[in-house]
Amino acid sequence: MTEDFYCDEVLSGKTPVNKVLETENVLAYYHTRPFYPVHIVAIPKKHISSLITLEESDDGLMLDLMGVIKKVAAMVTEENGACRVITNLGNYQESKHLHWHIVSGKPLR
Repeated sequence: MTEDFYCDEVLSGKTPVNKVLETENVLAYYHTRPFYPVHIVAIPKKHISSLITLEESDDGLMLDLMGVIKKVAAMVTEENGACRVITNLGNYQESKHLHWHIVSGKPLR
């Protein structure tokens, strides 16, 4: 996997994705290799390495990102009864691009 799958593959269009919701600054789409029956990823279109590297200048982007996550989480909860919203940091973060997982169901693997 590349260092930044989201910039290198998804946002560049090299890897096609099934979009759930998109704004000027944010993309939410179905995970290309899901770990859950419902597995959606939300990413900023601007490269930000991680939640802990955010800067004050990113506040507007984060509001947009959280708005998208809220809408997608509400949709998943309505359709499935529950969901989890997850982000990873440090060694748990495989791709060094801020991203959130909106998932529902038991892990597939």
